[in-house]
Amino acid sequence: MHNLSTKKVFALFVIFGWILLIVADRVDELRVYQGATIAITTLAIASIIILTGYSGQVSLGHGAFLAIGAYAAALSQTYWQSPFWFTLLMSVIVTSLIGFILGFAAGRLSGPYLAGTTLALAVGLPTLANQFTFLGGETGLVYDAGNPPARFGEDFTLYKWFFWISAFVVLIAMFLIRNLLHSRYGRTWKALRANPTAAQLCGINVAQSKILAFTISAGAAGLSGALLGMISIVAPSAFPLSLSFTLITGAVLAGVTSLAGSMLGAVILVVIPEIAEVISTSLGESEKVISNLPGFIVSVLLILTVLFSPNGPAESIRKRREHHQKAKH
Repeated sequence: MHNLSTKKVFALFVIFGWILLIVADRVDELRVYQGATIAITTLAIASIIILTGYSGQVSLGHGAFLAIGAYAAALSQTYWQSPFWFTLLMSVIVTSLIGFILGFAAGRLSGPYLAGTTLALAVGLPTLANQFTFLGGETGLVYDAGNPPARFGEDFTLYKWFFWISAFVVLIAMFLIRNLLHSRYGRTWKALRANPTAAQLCGINVAQSKILAFTISAGAAGLSGALLGMISIVAPSAFPLSLSFTLITGAVLAGVTSLAGSMLGAVILVVIPEIAEVISTSLGESEKVISNLPGFIVSVLLILTVLFSPNGPAESIRKRREHHQKAKH
């Protein structure tokens, strides 16, 4: 979609959205739930692609921003009785603000120091959530998207409603992110990632660009966190440290520079547990093997991707296509 106009891309997003909604109405509840999870994970991975793939900053604790977004949305609903659309807006505003504050550190830190800072945030947040009763402790907070409109009929279940909301919000967010990354801001971040010194000599404000990337990335992650809280629960257990590593894995599998590949990474992450369960069941293995097999499969895929396709399958396919086009000309 790199060479397509904004209007054509918008039309493709609309068509893709309608296809998703039609398919969701014809599959079972489990598939609908998985579809919502894929949509949410796609946006979460996209937030890492903004930060790492474009601006070159590494975050090992990005799950913390998902947690902040989820809590911001749930708190505004619980204590302010805010409408659902406003709670989503609050998740973006609050996480963007946190990202902006941390962005000042990002402007001064790089490499392992920045990664360590975000990792510390992800480790500390669950403990912090348990210290304050208004955050719900271990049981967490309930974040409700409301019941589906009666006009959709009795067969329109709550999970279908969750999927519709997730797909609609994520498609809009991805469209906006796509346009942003194809604007001068995206080009500036790419220059910054490739060579910060050269970018600075060209007049680019490196610190300001890093702060902006961190802010937008955090906002996107916060929105995905609110949607994740909608289909599960807003509690420390829903945002463990492993979530951050899972999202990084998804970004690497997709290709950290490929926004289009974020959906591929999300599909892989959501489908792998089901594949692992099928394999374990067919082999008659124990519960311990079933619980550990998904992590093992993801680890193997991650190693294979780093060895044979460092930029991810989606990026490799794109480069191969460009090579064939050049060969024809």
